[in-house]
Amino acid sequence: MAMPAGKVPPAPRMRARVKVRAKAQLTLPEEIRQALHIGEGDEVEFAVLDDGTITVRGYVSVPTDQAWFFTPGWLAGEREADEEINAGRGTTHTSAEDMFTHLEALD
Repeated sequence: MAMPAGKVPPAPRMRARVKVRAKAQLTLPEEIRQALHIGEGDEVEFAVLDDGTITVRGYVSVPTDQAWFFTPGWLAGEREADEEINAGRGTTHTSAEDMFTHLEALD
């Protein structure tokens, strides 16, 4: 997708330049690793767009037995719960028994 005529692309927040070493290896500078939120063992995805722009995203691998937490439905529920808590809505219980009694009363 080409930039419309007269439109100036936004200035990058940071730039970095590195040399490609043997076997096409390169080392990402610390500030780039921080911006991508990646560390040793994490993955990086490169995407080449039709206009020649290349995007880079960091990935943190998740064990398959924990992947359920990152499904769109579960994450939406987490956001909703966070909003409710931040708004001061919700009930605090002093014990598990009190919590279950409260939940049974909601049925």
